[in-house]
Amino acid sequence: GDEAVDIQVRVGALEDGRCPVSVSSRGADRAWVRHATGFLTEEPADTEPADLTSWPPAGAESIDLTGFYDNLARDGYGYGPVFQGLTAAWRLGDDVYAEVELPEGEYDNARAFGIHPALLDACLHPGLLRGDSTEDSAGESVQIPFAWTGVTLHASGAQQARVHLTYLADDTVALSIADAQGRPVATVDALTTRPTAVSGVRAAS
Repeated sequence: GDEAVDIQVRVGALEDGRCPVSVSSRGADRAWVRHATGFLTEEPADTEPADLTSWPPAGAESIDLTGFYDNLARDGYGYGPVFQGLTAAWRLGDDVYAEVELPEGEYDNARAFGIHPALLDACLHPGLLRGDSTEDSAGESVQIPFAWTGVTLHASGAQQARVHLTYLADDTVALSIADAQGRPVATVDALTTRPTAVSGVRAAS
């Protein structure tokens, strides 16, 4: 509603080359709720950024995105206009390649972030192209990000991005993100999602 919410981000002391970090909040009842934990490090990941300069990759099959966000809304994903950034996608074997873009009105805001939240979110949308939802099951549950592993930011302020998603498991993908010229922006060694009931998400909001 219109209640004030305190947000707390805590970074602990450096130990064994990394710092623990946590994100918590508290509302009117003043009880802290921890939402996320992780580690920060200055050391770059061992993974080399993927080369996305040759675009789209040779042999990739274009994916029809007609009605994509309308279908997601049916399935329980309510994306506002700033977050509807997926503009093109291709499939090559089990991998998915895509282009995402911020609305022009958000271009200046992109400079304020390592990677704009709406752009990063749009980079995950190609993973939903693999969904097997049917009219009978649509709207019952949605997949939401649960665990990020090996996240490296290579550059900041991107307004457009090329994305390569590699499936490591049915619920886990690796992501390579580059700018419109193919220069590395971010690498995610693994992102695991978990199903959440749509009814619970709607009740919370």
